[in-house]
Amino acid sequence: MVKLYKAPKLSLPPSLFGSEVGSFSELTVTQRMPAIARRVIVENNFSSEINTRLERLATELPTGYLQPLTNDTGVDFPAWDTYLKAYKGQRWIDVPWFFAETYFYRSILEITDYFRPGIWQGVDPFQLQKSHGLEGSIDSATLLSNQVNKWLEDSEIDVQLNQKALIALLYFALWGNRVDLSLWSAFEDDRSRFDIQNQLAHILVNDASQISELLTISEADRVDFVLDNAGFELVCDLCLVDFLLSSNLVNQVYLHLKPHPTFVSDAMIKDVHETTSFLATTSDQQMIFFAQRLETHIASGRLVLSEDYFWTSPLAFWEIPSSLKDELTNASLVIVKGDANYRRLLGDRHWDITASFADIVCYLPAPIVALRTLKSEVAVGLKSEVIKKVANSDHSWLTNGQWGVIQFVA
Repeated sequence: MVKLYKAPKLSLPPSLFGSEVGSFSELTVTQRMPAIARRVIVENNFSSEINTRLERLATELPTGYLQPLTNDTGVDFPAWDTYLKAYKGQRWIDVPWFFAETYFYRSILEITDYFRPGIWQGVDPFQLQKSHGLEGSIDSATLLSNQVNKWLEDSEIDVQLNQKALIALLYFALWGNRVDLSLWSAFEDDRSRFDIQNQLAHILVNDASQISELLTISEADRVDFVLDNAGFELVCDLCLVDFLLSSNLVNQVYLHLKPHPTFVSDAMIKDVHETTSFLATTSDQQMIFFAQRLETHIASGRLVLSEDYFWTSPLAFWEIPSSLKDELTNASLVIVKGDANYRRLLGDRHWDITASFADIVCYLPAPIVALRTLKSEVAVGLKSEVIKKVANSDHSWLTNGQWGVIQFVA
């Protein structure tokens, strides 16, 4: 029996492929992915046999063929065995780009014995980069958590402050690791308004005020986050989560996390715990208070950490399992973070860039906001005059991570 999904209202355009000459997808499959595989070799102490297989994977990517996945006892192996049937005997560049990327990261786990019992079981091959990202952002994390504490002190008596704080935190959640900390001086001092205007000019669709109103004026019982990266970006997300819970704007927050390492820095449940533990051991008392609040939220059940293999699958968002879709139905708002999750929302296809975002994500059972910096040639919901202006000023605007969107669909 074929499973039927509620799909976008619009006809589905073709998928992106690595074989598209001169595209970012071609660059990723033929250059970026081989470099990632080789970096795994350098940053870990895997056996020579594992390293040989990683090098073989890196060598095969530009012109070689997909290799079958061996049964490594991973929970998702049967699903991947099914996914692969449609692409048997094809080259990496000739399968849809999103499939190629997700299968590449799953292949790394198979090669490094992530699921198999033994000394490498559960070893995150990207842990070093995650740790460096968190440790290197401690000053920024300290500033941000201190500001959240100040906002929380005043939030009970000032609805407008709540809205202002939420908009600022949405901007931090959007920009993540590339955020300019001069951003917030604009919320404290009109003399720095130029800084915030510079940031705002790089947000091509900005529905932040609508989100702020939804969360402060309407009764939002639960907010779900489909998270993206660990590191400072996760700290930014957790600051937003803490503000929502500690100011009692929402009763509960669900974090949807990856069940295994993928896309190098994507956040898992263990990354949330490692982040809160790291912040709790700093010397800054305000940071410690922030970390302790997060731990209390988790212990009380107000902050729920969940994982699902759908988030590491090659499936489009509209192919979401019914059990997970039912979970999202309980949300007053779903916040979808990052470029890869945005690509999943759109099925990683060649949509007309002016196509309606709402007409594509109509399959979702709750209001949604996408917080996404553009790092791939997939985008919708932009006005033609905006596209013309930004394309004239920045020829790589779709892929360089310097432009973002905050797109809301009620």
